[in-house]
Amino acid sequence: MVELSTLDWAVLAGFFILLAGVVVMSIRQKEEDTTDYFLAGRNASWLVIGASIFASNIGSEHLVGLSGSGAQSGMALAHWELQSWIILLLGWLFVPFYWSSKVYTMPEFLERRFNSSSRTFLSVISLVSYVLTKVAVTVYAGGVAFKAILGIESIWGIDFFWISALGLVIITGIYTVLGGMKAIMWTSVLQTPILIIGSVVILVVGLDKVGGWSEVERLNEANMHLIRSASDAEFPWPGIIFGSFIIGFWYWCTDQYIVQRVLSAKGIKEARRGTMFAGYLKLLPVFIFLVPGMIAYALNAKGIISYESADQAFPTLVAELLPSGIKGVVIGGLVAALMSSLASLFNSSATLFTIDFYKKFKPESSEKHLLKVGRIATVVIVALGILWIPVMSLIADVLYEYLQSVQSLIAPGIAAVFLLGLISRRVTPAAGFAGLVIGFILGMFRLVLLPMKDTVASTPIGWVVTMNWLYYCILLFVIVTIAIIVISAFTQRKSDEELAGLTFKTLGKGTMREVIAGLDKWDYIHTFGILAITAFIYIRFW
Repeated sequence: MVELSTLDWAVLAGFFILLAGVVVMSIRQKEEDTTDYFLAGRNASWLVIGASIFASNIGSEHLVGLSGSGAQSGMALAHWELQSWIILLLGWLFVPFYWSSKVYTMPEFLERRFNSSSRTFLSVISLVSYVLTKVAVTVYAGGVAFKAILGIESIWGIDFFWISALGLVIITGIYTVLGGMKAIMWTSVLQTPILIIGSVVILVVGLDKVGGWSEVERLNEANMHLIRSASDAEFPWPGIIFGSFIIGFWYWCTDQYIVQRVLSAKGIKEARRGTMFAGYLKLLPVFIFLVPGMIAYALNAKGIISYESADQAFPTLVAELLPSGIKGVVIGGLVAALMSSLASLFNSSATLFTIDFYKKFKPESSEKHLLKVGRIATVVIVALGILWIPVMSLIADVLYEYLQSVQSLIAPGIAAVFLLGLISRRVTPAAGFAGLVIGFILGMFRLVLLPMKDTVASTPIGWVVTMNWLYYCILLFVIVTIAIIVISAFTQRKSDEELAGLTFKTLGKGTMREVIAGLDKWDYIHTFGILAITAFIYIRFW
């Protein structure tokens, strides 16, 4: 339990006052149309884009879950936090297509590349996954985290989990509905440094308390390696290398949740540099979230602190190591992480519904009407996320495994369709749609069978549930890729005129000139810097 002093509460109050000021400033910049509300008027700078990408990505699963993973399995999950190079792929390779096509959503891009069926199917998959996993899980994990960190069981006879979870949703929902993407982008600029400062304090104090990095390495000796045996039950190295790339490519380069930030850019140059800034920031979680978990494990082994489960590692460090005032900063960082993730989820979900469903079926709708629909959709998404919380609480014991499974099962089909669709003009509309459907059906087939794993294991299809989750992810990607290639060989492709600006071969000369004109030495220096830091970490912890 964290006993907060008057200074801690003052720090938290200051954070919320600053947050309110930023939101009010954003709201006063009145939205005139959907471009303003969903994409911040396509006027965001690289600083705002990079901070927003990072803040959107970081949630309670990082502060609590990743620290817990560090305490339990050491560096094993660091691969997912070392994907800055995939964010660079977004900036260098995919931004020119997305930004120049002036789309609002990734499903809209798929419609242009393939057909309307692909757009609708991806929209449905995305909306369902946002509401049932990302929104609800972030809220649920946030409620659990606040209850654990503050040690409050109930207020006025109401479980504090519900008070904190609903309070988080309502506050975030209000500023998302009123301020749109501008509020989200600017609050991210405020929230990102608070989040980083709070986590760095935990790292520094923890290292000092445990006796330095050498003690952390000595006490975590068995879990210091990134590359594990190919026969490792959870993280075999072939699965980690290829499986994490498939999931990372889907998340960073094709998911509306992340890509919407670069679609808000002033231009291709700002979008690319925003991904570079995000690339630097994305290198931090290994050190500010995962390593503190390893520190907690070392402190526990030395008897300096104690916790009941790995997920208690972060709350225990906050409670037992931090001085007055600093606790307020760290808890402010946790609030910042949760609110940034939720706000991005709410806005992305509302964008998908308004642009890919409502506008598609009512194209005559005015911009002001669509703006109203977008706000209503945000409120509905908030309500659905709240209604799903009781269901999430029933599966809390397998929450982390459940989330890993869903991500690894949704990603392969979408990743294969986007990747092949951009690489080759020969991939046909029929093949693109079939790839999405095949990937989704095979992914959900395993997800449905997982709860019955013990019963199914002895049957002829037992391999579906017993296969390592990363290997199954790779298998799905290969199957979908083969299906797309075969179907493309027997169906009609679009003409080069229809594909203008939608594949590498048909990217317009004007777009290429804009890309080349925006390049200077700093683009190459920063790209090399991010890749060099990533390579150093891999070599150091190989």
